[in-house]
Amino acid sequence: MLRKENSRSYQEFNDDDDDDEGRASEHLEHEELNDSISQEDDIRENSPPMKFSKACLKNVFTVVLIFIYLLLTGVAAFLAYQTISDFLDKLNHPVMSVTYKEVDSFSPPGIALYPGKAQLLSCRHHYHDYIPPLVDPGKPQEGDCVIDNVTYFGPFTSQTEKRALVVRGPSDVRNKELIFMQFSHNETEEDFSAIIYMLFARFSDLINSANKSDFMRDCERNYSMWTFSGGFRTWVKMSLVKTSGKSNESVEFRQESTVVKFNDKRPESEQSNQLFFAVFEWRDPFMQEIRLIVTANPWNSVAILCGVFMALFKAANFAKLTIQWIIRMRKRHLRNKARELNQIS
Repeated sequence: MLRKENSRSYQEFNDDDDDDEGRASEHLEHEELNDSISQEDDIRENSPPMKFSKACLKNVFTVVLIFIYLLLTGVAAFLAYQTISDFLDKLNHPVMSVTYKEVDSFSPPGIALYPGKAQLLSCRHHYHDYIPPLVDPGKPQEGDCVIDNVTYFGPFTSQTEKRALVVRGPSDVRNKELIFMQFSHNETEEDFSAIIYMLFARFSDLINSANKSDFMRDCERNYSMWTFSGGFRTWVKMSLVKTSGKSNESVEFRQESTVVKFNDKRPESEQSNQLFFAVFEWRDPFMQEIRLIVTANPWNSVAILCGVFMALFKAANFAKLTIQWIIRMRKRHLRNKARELNQIS
């Protein structure tokens, strides 16, 4: 009986020891679990500031990237607008290129004079700027000019008939060829007296034209008119200007004129007739050529626009990558937040 009790008591003692060991192990596991939970809580408590700072930096960086994209887009759009505007402005406003061509002689111009009631007394060619002294001024003298008379109706007043005395102008500019003309006009019926004249490019155009009246009408429509007065010697120095436009070419004369008073030494009985003196000469052997040049080069503009569009494409690609990066960071943030909520629950 004693052995049974002893064996029973020994078994109970062992059971009690086992229970104590179990309780101790459970207590240790519970402490370890509490320690791990506390460590996770500490990590969780410490991690939000770091994550907040990283998120803040990423947001700032995102804003900066978007601002750079907008800046690049604005610059590229401005360059495209400026390039197109400059091209259109240069296309509509060509510049003038002026060149001077030296020649030995010019084509003889046409000098159309409208003397009215005045009478041509003489017309002679001289050289080297030398005009001999006048002999019997106011009386007809021999001449050596080629002259053609044309009658036509004016282009602006078709009812008015005009008579033009067309003289073949000088051509030898090296030897300073000039033409000296003398007119006489009775001024008793007029307060002022003057003779109108007109210059056109080539005297040969008049000779070769099929209708001289139509030719003179067109000349009067396209060329300017000048005058020289009685009682003076008017020295006209001509220069030729050729202007080449987009589709046509025009020729015009520019002139420099000087006026010298005539000392009339005739008897008083003869001074009632007003005398006119005109000298026509080339100013210099240079022909001025003006060309209208369009400085807008379409290839340069296309190259600049290609560069601008490439910049826009790069900016758009940059914006696309930025948006993708923002979406990816947003998804990662939501995924991490969901993971943390699952761990807490």
